[in-house]
Amino acid sequence: MPHRPLDARALTRRLALGALLAGVAGSASLGPVRAAEPVKIGLVTALSGQSAKSGEAISRGIGLAIEEINRNGGVLGRPLELVARDDEANPSKGVLAARELIQRGGVVALIGGLDTPVSMAIVPIANQLKVPFVGPWAAGTAITRNGAADNYVFRVSAVDALVDEALVAYAVKTYGAKKPGAILVNNAWGESNQQGLVAALKAANLPSAGIEKYEANDIDMVPQLSRLREAGADALFLVGNVGPSAQVVKSLDRMGWTVPVISHWGPAGGRFDELAGPGAARVHFVQTFTFAGNDSPKAKTVLDALKAKYPAIKSMADVTPAVGIANAYDATHLIALAIQAAGATDGPKVRDGFYKVPAYAGLIKTYEAPFAPDRHDALKPDDYIFASFRNGEIVAVAK
Repeated sequence: MPHRPLDARALTRRLALGALLAGVAGSASLGPVRAAEPVKIGLVTALSGQSAKSGEAISRGIGLAIEEINRNGGVLGRPLELVARDDEANPSKGVLAARELIQRGGVVALIGGLDTPVSMAIVPIANQLKVPFVGPWAAGTAITRNGAADNYVFRVSAVDALVDEALVAYAVKTYGAKKPGAILVNNAWGESNQQGLVAALKAANLPSAGIEKYEANDIDMVPQLSRLREAGADALFLVGNVGPSAQVVKSLDRMGWTVPVISHWGPAGGRFDELAGPGAARVHFVQTFTFAGNDSPKAKTVLDALKAKYPAIKSMADVTPAVGIANAYDATHLIALAIQAAGATDGPKVRDGFYKVPAYAGLIKTYEAPFAPDRHDALKPDDYIFASFRNGEIVAVAK
């Protein structure tokens, strides 16, 4: 189904109103919850532009989780309420939105968002203002491993350093790669993965055909790709969001180079298969979750709830990218459990509440003590799968 760009302001209003109404409806039979002041959760993510579909997925995952939590009494006897802001994939706008939500919006925790540069810009704000910041998408290693003595940043998502190890292992196992190369976006995300890939290749005792960079608005990557082909690359690691990743595939097609492409999860963030054309199917990328082929009872329950809440969802293609839904859904439940464990809503106590979260049977997996003072990432390498686009759907291709 073609995706129409979201009206960010309308979606923001709809999300906030929908979450509030969910809280009221869910608490109608719960007595004290009905009159209680809501516990506000902030969302800062891209709700417009090329990545709007990913922002929509994150929003839907949060919305479903909030409805469930409120039906069960909310947290500390109070309903949860979502307040969303569009960062437009711009770090400056992300920082302004985060400050506004914390300092004027009174949010107890922040969820955000898609882009590593935006998340990296918000990290010092969260740590300075002592408000938990939970990432359901951006994978930059330094987001959670930020060196702060007092770290308020958590994540339910992939981590670049671990993804890069998985990319190298997959290239060797699946394609027999002996001299892979890489083409990476020239920003903080690309830098994070450059460091990770260099380390992963060294650990695997593999030589590299080189690492090339491109700008996010480039439309022709033939020069960079030509250098990699001349250097003998027998597989390519790709890091970039939807649009640039599609341009890499188109450039490969123009060159007639059918080299295997093993990608970070950027292509899952939107209409990659439409933008890249037939070559999209040969790009295999990391995911943390897929509804397609998933027969777990939890996946069925959540998918049924999505279809009931959003009648436009008719097939698996309409819930792409599922990682946005799943990561945000689990992250929201873990935030609620942290608040409940804290017994309060002030930032330092909620942060420490994350370390007390009990086992939780989530959508991606069952979490057993997901966080610790020295471990702020809830997902591990064995939670990753590889997938590709098939007829508009993201389908797992290997474990």
